[in-house]
Amino acid sequence: MTESSEKFLKTIRFDPSDTRVYERPADPDEWAIPGGFEFAGLDGEMPTGKTRQAFSHGFLSLESFGRSTFVSVAEVADDARARLEQGLASHFLDRCGAPDREQALAAAREEIGFVCDLCADVAVGSVFALQRSFDEHGEVREVFRLADPRAARPHARVWEIVEE
Repeated sequence: MTESSEKFLKTIRFDPSDTRVYERPADPDEWAIPGGFEFAGLDGEMPTGKTRQAFSHGFLSLESFGRSTFVSVAEVADDARARLEQGLASHFLDRCGAPDREQALAAAREEIGFVCDLCADVAVGSVFALQRSFDEHGEVREVFRLADPRAARPHARVWEIVEE
């Protein structure tokens, strides 16, 4: 890792399933965050269809604002992180009703800081999956699962996805 970089999340795609299960799938190699804030207005009611899949498993891309089921840890340069903060702040202003740029930027820095903290002690190339649900009070809860490629053991392929 270079001196002026941190670790962050990038979308990945193992197969074409994201293009089928999400209303707006993220492309591979887009910077991403969990993005659970987009479901704050659900008030404990489980969405349906593709929105349910996005709620339950989708990371939010900071480029297309699409969803991805898996993300991997990668290095992000400080200047790229600053651009991500500005872009997310604009998203908060334009799509989420943030009251002003200053508060939107503070919220964006908090979201991006959370991801940097999540990745800090994780090897580059490790893969995260997400399970999002409601707790008994109707609050959104997120559980992250980590697959560290250094710990992976060879295994037999049990299926193959073929494009039709």
